[in-house]
Amino acid sequence: MTAPEGTPLAPTAGAEAGGLSGKGLSAGTVGLIGAIVIGISCIAPAYTLTAALGPTASEVGVQVPAIILVGFIPMLLVAFGYRELNNRMPDSGTSFTWASRAFGPWIGWMAGWGLIAATVIVLSNLAGIAVDFLFLLIAQITNNPGIAEIAADPLVNVIVCLLFVLGATYVSYRDMQTTQKLQYVLVGFQVLVLVVFAIAAIVHVASGNAFDATPVDWSWFNPFAVSSFSAFAAGLSLSIFIFWGWDVTLTMNEETKDPDKTPGRAATITVITIVVLYLLLSISLIMFAGVGTGELGLGNSDISDNVFFHLSGPIMGPLAFLVSLAVLTSSAASLQSTFVSPARTLLAMGHYGALPPQFATVSPRFFTPGYATIAAAIVASVFYAVMRFVSVSVLTDTILTLGMMICFYYGLTAFACVWYFRKQWFDSVRNVFFTFLFPLIGGVILAVLFVTTLIDSMDPEYGSGSSVFGVGLVFVLGVTIIVLGIVIMVWQAIRRPAFFRGETLSLDAPPSARRRRQTAANRSEKP
Repeated sequence: MTAPEGTPLAPTAGAEAGGLSGKGLSAGTVGLIGAIVIGISCIAPAYTLTAALGPTASEVGVQVPAIILVGFIPMLLVAFGYRELNNRMPDSGTSFTWASRAFGPWIGWMAGWGLIAATVIVLSNLAGIAVDFLFLLIAQITNNPGIAEIAADPLVNVIVCLLFVLGATYVSYRDMQTTQKLQYVLVGFQVLVLVVFAIAAIVHVASGNAFDATPVDWSWFNPFAVSSFSAFAAGLSLSIFIFWGWDVTLTMNEETKDPDKTPGRAATITVITIVVLYLLLSISLIMFAGVGTGELGLGNSDISDNVFFHLSGPIMGPLAFLVSLAVLTSSAASLQSTFVSPARTLLAMGHYGALPPQFATVSPRFFTPGYATIAAAIVASVFYAVMRFVSVSVLTDTILTLGMMICFYYGLTAFACVWYFRKQWFDSVRNVFFTFLFPLIGGVILAVLFVTTLIDSMDPEYGSGSSVFGVGLVFVLGVTIIVLGIVIMVWQAIRRPAFFRGETLSLDAPPSARRRRQTAANRSEKP
């Protein structure tokens, strides 16, 4: 007897923590607070805002709070869709698994690829930021500005970056308890410093010591005051980037307590917490520095890639090093926690036969996806090393490319929610909003942003101004990543046709039959 469409599958024999099929992960090790902390860590508020606040202010001026709120809307709407899918089908494959169940194996594979590509890009980006702030912090502590310039040496930069990745890989390879304990300390410290930073900026404004005191106005919250749609889209793309990462709470669903409810609640609470923190910081820094192009103005392109570092001295005085330490902590913590998503997605893809069976390997000691974690680390390291020598402004280009990939796989997942629950849309008023309207609107917004960014990024001046044969590097990166995913998918379909025939992860196959077929497929591939 097969399960009717929209009906939750019963767990397979030996399934852990309510997953569609048990993968050997350590069940029940992450609680609600732990999931929220890891979610905040993956978003990395200190790192993301110092990198995105300047470029966003350059695009939309004082409407930064409005853009943050507008960027928050599709994230929240998509989070509702993720929650519904997780309640019905908790599985570490998240976007990959859900899109496969909704649209079939081909679209599901590309959704998984989008998530993996986005996380690999950001892993390399986080490591690069950690390198920059390590040398900045040393320069501040020693009062030797020349030390900060060492990070600009490509060879030194790449070597130190690889050391950061190595450390993060080691922690991620170990059990989830180690990850949680480390994140409690790192996340608590960065949030505390950011709140103090924002309050200190407001105190300077109140005492008349601000660089360019700008009174708060309700127009700051009006998105229609942005000068053009292109500026609005660019600002919104950056805004979405600063919220990205909350879905890590869902990829841990087979390791959380109460996997049907905890991951969805953690995702919603994480997103709301982050938007409050971002609004506090953006408003306080606009009040202090304004959005002009002066020495400390947020519109000054010379400081846009690292706003917090340039403002920390004038705002925090002798405690300025704490801000640099917070950003270093943020990027290092996020580097470690971000490994959770690609590793578990690769694990699920290997488990269901969409990738080689080695990716389904779980460490017998730590119950973590060891092979997948190491594979993600190697790819991220190679990607960063290559990009560091191709583009001087590697961080700017990878952030914009990341925004495209976020829109790509978040959008697919939102549409998967809408389609999967299509026969239950009107069963209740709640279903109308949470399985239909909310994820549909969120998905449409992300789809429009993806297309807009794709078109705009063809301009050689887009992003850092780097180009390949007259075409913007951001466009080249985005298209190359998607085409590469299609090529690998076709190759896997030739090598592993069972998944692409819907035999290992399909809507109609009962779990016991699916598990038997997958076990047989994996055995047949082993030498």
